[in-house]
Amino acid sequence: MFRVESDALGSEAVPSGAYYGIHAVRARDNFAVSGRPVNPRITRAIVMVKKAAAKVNGRQGDISEQVAAGILSACDEILQGQMDKHFIVDAYQGGAGTSTNMNVNEVIANLAIEKLGGHKGDYRLIHPIDHVNLYQSTNDVYPTAMRIAMIPLLRSLSEEFASLQEALQEKEREYADVLRLGRTQLMDALPIMAGQSFGAYAKAVARDRWRLYKAEERLREINLGGTAVGTGMNAPLAYIYAIAEELRELTGMGLCRSDFPMDGTQNMDVFVEVSGLLKAAAVNLLKISGDFRLLNAGPSGGIAEYILPPMQVGSSILPGKMNPVIAEMAGSVAMKVISNDTAVTLAAASGQLELNAFAPLIAESLLESLEILTQAVRLFHERCVRGLKVDTAHCLEHLERSGVMAAAAVMYLGYDAAAELATSAAASGRPLKEILLEQGLMTKKQIDAILHPLEVTKPGIPGRLRDL
Repeated sequence: MFRVESDALGSEAVPSGAYYGIHAVRARDNFAVSGRPVNPRITRAIVMVKKAAAKVNGRQGDISEQVAAGILSACDEILQGQMDKHFIVDAYQGGAGTSTNMNVNEVIANLAIEKLGGHKGDYRLIHPIDHVNLYQSTNDVYPTAMRIAMIPLLRSLSEEFASLQEALQEKEREYADVLRLGRTQLMDALPIMAGQSFGAYAKAVARDRWRLYKAEERLREINLGGTAVGTGMNAPLAYIYAIAEELRELTGMGLCRSDFPMDGTQNMDVFVEVSGLLKAAAVNLLKISGDFRLLNAGPSGGIAEYILPPMQVGSSILPGKMNPVIAEMAGSVAMKVISNDTAVTLAAASGQLELNAFAPLIAESLLESLEILTQAVRLFHERCVRGLKVDTAHCLEHLERSGVMAAAAVMYLGYDAAAELATSAAASGRPLKEILLEQGLMTKKQIDAILHPLEVTKPGIPGRLRDL
């Protein structure tokens, strides 16, 4: 049922069928916090580092061909997702990621041992540290793995924001000639084209898309080869120069060796920057989804100018009620990303001297933000934005009842007279055009020219260039 493994602290019983070893067992018990293991993207990224190291070390003769082949075969099997249950260390851990690194070293070693015909735990064949971790330290492996894990997610997220931008631009074109009431501080304001509001959203999303796309550049520089504190002690120069190139080829990412590895070992500001960009994107998503919910409110007791696609029954007691659940989900995810940014910020600022002990918290928080934001943006544009409709009749009704179109007559009648018109229109519920004609303040030709939708939704004085 069990095998016994030993370390500097003594001996521990390890389940005989387990591919992890004593280090993972101790970490499992020490960090029994959330019951959630380390994000699989991190463990697989570490495996990629181990695979690259085995290739370099095998090629240079620092480990035997047999050992290198066993490690490489084990890495390939793990990367296929067949060993996930053997990564048992909790997501919230001390030690700067050492427990995660050792869990990976042990699983690779034991799997490789079996492939060579040995028994799990017989580290005379393949040792987790002497062979799998050769010329490495957690302190250069873990920050490198963080970057490898995050880059593909950044690319995916940027693509999803591109799709959201496209969906908003489609709405901009679709409702380019629909006039609706603008609102500032939730009060009636100048009229706008419904398409213009979608265009404004698209501009904000375009900035997010570009910022996230460019953020990858910050993550390409790796400190692998720096070992414990960035000086490269116990790593041969041949390995240091070869490992970055091997990893670049293996991952297909534009990774490059840092010219000052100590920086990447102790400083986590790059991740704070990426997290800040995610927060900015989340803020825009929260704003847009909140606007959609507000303009969808009703249908009888609210604004009800937007009609969001019904996705599921909204109430267990009110028949026919449909809630804006996709917009609410997007807002919830945005709030979580914003809160994760606080964790990343505090963790990065809490590093001390030559290492940051809180790198695992940074990794977990950032990877979660990247994963959930990517999915939320995809669902938001697929299940909300693309199916959104603007109730043009309702928009016109609100606009005509508001009296805000009186602002277009300010330059012709003066502010006070225009204010009286707006008050009268709002109180009576009558269109402004009727009151202007009734009081003989303007001719129909003047009214049609000055209050034309294209005149009141562009720069300049409405009707000024027309022959009135």
